Amino acid sequence: MADRPAWCSDIDGVLLDISGVLYDSGGEGDGTPIQGSIDAVKRLKASPLKVRFCTNETQCTRQYLVDKLVRLGFPISLDEVFSPAPAACQVIKRKSLHPYLLVHPDAVPDFSEFDLTLPPDCVVIGDAANAFTYDNMNKAFQVLISQENPVLISMGKGRYYKEKDGLMMDVGGFMTALEFAAGCKAEVVGKPDQGFFLGALQDMQVPVEKAVMIGDDILNDIGGAQRSGIKGVQVRTGKFRPEDESQSVVTPDGFVNNLAQAVDLILGN
Repeated sequence: MADRPAWCSDIDGVLLDISGVLYDSGGEGDGTPIQGSIDAVKRLKASPLKVRFCTNETQCTRQYLVDKLVRLGFPISLDEVFSPAPAACQVIKRKSLHPYLLVHPDAVPDFSEFDLTLPPDCVVIGDAANAFTYDNMNKAFQVLISQENPVLISMGKGRYYKEKDGLMMDVGGFMTALEFAAGCKAEVVGKPDQGFFLGALQDMQVPVEKAVMIGDDILNDIGGAQRSGIKGVQVRTGKFRPEDESQSVVTPDGFVNNLAQAVDLILGN
């Protein structure tokens, strides 16, 4: 393929975002697969390349997300999906903390190993959607402000994401409000944290220079991957907006119309 771009050469491992790359969420049912994405994943997984799915999805458990993707037709298993909740649990256990959860009700089972009746001494925040009420935000603030060294664990720090009804405010703005009010700095797990990307590569046993991240979030997917030494390719689906191609904060290694086109380039078709 004569015009094959440089970013798709010498690739051993592919990291895929999920929402906005594989399917569009929101509305009734499980969401809608993006055109060509199911076949693209099948083709990748039938190739010699290793594939992992890196998501900041925190409105449901990791198992529920995998079950939903399987229902939509994607060949995907639980051990291939990297999400923020397991990383947040590791931080809580490492620091011997008792969390207050400011998360979506459907995500609470991911924290079942903790006794949530104990007085909390840290806050875990995710995309809580309608649970982002003043009362819940203020309870989180009260937990943080009562600690000498407040611990705020944020599962991602995205600005917004896309559903069928349009763009929706993500966890980042609520995280920033708590940081400001409590005078603390959040520990971010999930994208764009470098450890999140490197953990997925370690699981594949693929070095950074032989990996590519394909996502729809130019800051957290593409920028986060590039700061980790991984090539980042932006799809024009999901939350992508035309101005992403002219902004100066992050320069993707490439743009593609969708995942199917990216896979065509990677596989040389």
